[in-house]
Amino acid sequence: MDSSDTGTVRNAIEILSRLVAFESISGRSTHPIVEYICSYLGSHGVEASLSFDETKQKANIFATIGPHIDGGVVLNGHTDVVPVEGQNWATDPFKLTRKRDRLYGRGSVDMKGFLACVLASVPIFKSMKLKKPIHIAFSYDEETGGLGMPTLLKDMGAKTYRPEIVIVGEPTEMAIVTAHKGGFEMRTEISGLEVHSCNPSVGVNAISAAMKLISKIEQIGARLASKPYPDSLFEPPFATFNIGTIEGGAARNATAGWCNFDWEFRPMPGENSRPIIAEIENYATNTLLPEMRAIWPEADIKIITEADVPSLDDRNATQAADFVSKITGLNSRGVVSFGTDAGYFSDALYSTVVFGPGSISRAHAPDEYIEISELSQGLKFLTGIGDQLSK
Repeated sequence: MDSSDTGTVRNAIEILSRLVAFESISGRSTHPIVEYICSYLGSHGVEASLSFDETKQKANIFATIGPHIDGGVVLNGHTDVVPVEGQNWATDPFKLTRKRDRLYGRGSVDMKGFLACVLASVPIFKSMKLKKPIHIAFSYDEETGGLGMPTLLKDMGAKTYRPEIVIVGEPTEMAIVTAHKGGFEMRTEISGLEVHSCNPSVGVNAISAAMKLISKIEQIGARLASKPYPDSLFEPPFATFNIGTIEGGAARNATAGWCNFDWEFRPMPGENSRPIIAEIENYATNTLLPEMRAIWPEADIKIITEADVPSLDDRNATQAADFVSKITGLNSRGVVSFGTDAGYFSDALYSTVVFGPGSISRAHAPDEYIEISELSQGLKFLTGIGDQLSK
């Protein structure tokens, strides 16, 4: 590694330190982190356009380096991170902490590390004679279902030029990923009737109803697991459910008047998932609700789809995968079970792959970290993109 490479790594670490310090948890205003990124880009002569949610509190960032013509490569990442509540961190999660060759902090690997690599590469890109553009596209609220993507894609579609390839820099340990599962981000809200627990039969216990519905979801999950996709590269090779949070009730001596739980469903690429969701909805509507309303007519069960994250399959991946292979020499193609914004880009007919530094095994966990060597790998790859687009 020469002195210039070392300086770029130091710059990436400094930028990562700034990014980690922003508590950009999904759902919160993005103004602080977006203002920093736009200011940084502006200091290097790069103008960014913003696309907002309806509240104007959250924004995507899009910027172009090089000629404003069709083609080139989009470098995509997300600015939001998952919460740290309830996690036992050995360090301050919002202060980048170096221990030997590891950099600890929320979002360090998922995926502010990649953002830092992209931003640290901006002056390098600017110094190159790019014949095709490099686009920077950072989205909001990826962690809660890619909520910023429809707005970002609309903003990109309004440009006078159209990118050709999208590289989503999620942590894949620098392996080329051409497919991943989809994701339904779900919430269920149950209304019951609160009465004294001395005679619970005259009330409607919303927690009990939730238990039955969760049991139904788990039964369906077991059925899907019993029929894995043959020869699938996915692990596990079938659709999965997860109940993430549950809350409800007021006291142990009263039937629960309410209960809410958040859950997700991750279907396989190409799987017809609507009938599976419909089976759960039908059980709630046709089995549970009649029993509840026989006691209390105002009892209710609402099943809400908060986000329908598209899966990524390889139908539009070839061009992007070949481009990454040309730079890295890697020829293998892999799949992952976690979701990304890549499916949105692929559905919009951009050739898309997922490829980035670090391991997803550290994401969302306490003491999340990225290794300095992984930042170096990311920076080397990005320089390779610039070199390729300068030919």
